[in-house]
Amino acid sequence: MPLMKSWVTSANDPTCDFPLNNLPYGVFSNGDHEARCGVAIGDQVVDMAALEAADMITLSDEPVFDLPFWNDVMELGPAAWTTLRERLIALLKDGAAEQAQVAPHLVPLAEVQLHMPLVVSEYTDFYAGRHHATNVGTMFRGAENALPPNWLHIPIGYNGRASTVVVSGTDIRRPVGQTKAPDAEMPSFGPCRRLDIELEMGAIVGSSTQMGQPITVAEADRMIFGYVLLNDWSARDIQAWEYQPLGPFQAKAFATSISPWIVTTAALDPFRTSTPTREQPLLPYLQEPSPMLFDIELAVLIEPEGGESEVIARTNYKEMYYSAAQQLTHHASSGCAMNAGDLLGSGTISGPEKDQRGSLLELSWGGKTPLTLKGGQERSFIEDGDTLTLTGHAEGDGYRVGFGTCSGKILPAVSFP
Repeated sequence: MPLMKSWVTSANDPTCDFPLNNLPYGVFSNGDHEARCGVAIGDQVVDMAALEAADMITLSDEPVFDLPFWNDVMELGPAAWTTLRERLIALLKDGAAEQAQVAPHLVPLAEVQLHMPLVVSEYTDFYAGRHHATNVGTMFRGAENALPPNWLHIPIGYNGRASTVVVSGTDIRRPVGQTKAPDAEMPSFGPCRRLDIELEMGAIVGSSTQMGQPITVAEADRMIFGYVLLNDWSARDIQAWEYQPLGPFQAKAFATSISPWIVTTAALDPFRTSTPTREQPLLPYLQEPSPMLFDIELAVLIEPEGGESEVIARTNYKEMYYSAAQQLTHHASSGCAMNAGDLLGSGTISGPEKDQRGSLLELSWGGKTPLTLKGGQERSFIEDGDTLTLTGHAEGDGYRVGFGTCSGKILPAVSFP
């Protein structure tokens, strides 16, 4: 699909993250106006509450855009999502008849504050990238036992904390917790010393299911409202002590950052691609009827306090072994009810090469081979004052569908008495 031209001329720049082909959904505020729904187009934000008040967009008998979240729109269902996208394209395309009526309701992106785009109902994080799972398993169990026996058959996941999912730009406080040195008799309590990131994509569930209701992979794909960049911050030393036998807990609960723009599944449809060839056939309920992954280029940047930002890893979402639709299907297969606003983390996305690894744990190989940054500093894990940023976009014919950025700066740990 080629670039769709818009009368918002900045949207026609081939390097712009937000062309007419994209139209991602976010929540913004400006001046004395309260936070409300907006849509990014070029270097502008469409004030959806204003368009709704002017009767230029109507999805429901009740207002759904004068709210600081997109959950009410999600609840209207996929048919309404399609109607909304088609109406926005009609209003913003080059030569649109209603350009003069819409133009006053654009706000420069540079003048707004972005907020969480949704109320996260529940958060589940998966461990579904094979290169990452193989790297981590090799470090801790050896190459011959890198993948647990179930890994090639089910998307492994755990229930996380919705309460600490935050929007890009939110500072992250270094966590504290219990750790135990290999040569120590007793554990100790204090700041995390091996703080890490996990480069992930987040899938936002837009439709709810009833308890006990299974769904197919095709149904799951239609239920996904859109995608965000996701950084599941990780305290590796705390995790190493606490995770057996029940898995991650405090090491993951302290913070998860997401990008402020929800890129819809419809915008990503031209970039669909298939999951990798299976070493073991999946059970029928997990088999995909069509391509369910997306070709999305991803990068990780680090910026030490007072230093220069630089890319330390590049990879692609198509490296995942399981798609978000498969993850959602498996999640619901036990009878677990899914809610509009549920967030599913893909798991760390790493590629086969060293510079394609989506965590510092992998990039430094557990701290054994530190990274040397442009300023000469070394990093095995994240230090106080560092800002970590994730970026991502799908590359089209003369345009890109971008996610903006997902960033967070690390602040020192809180002192305990």
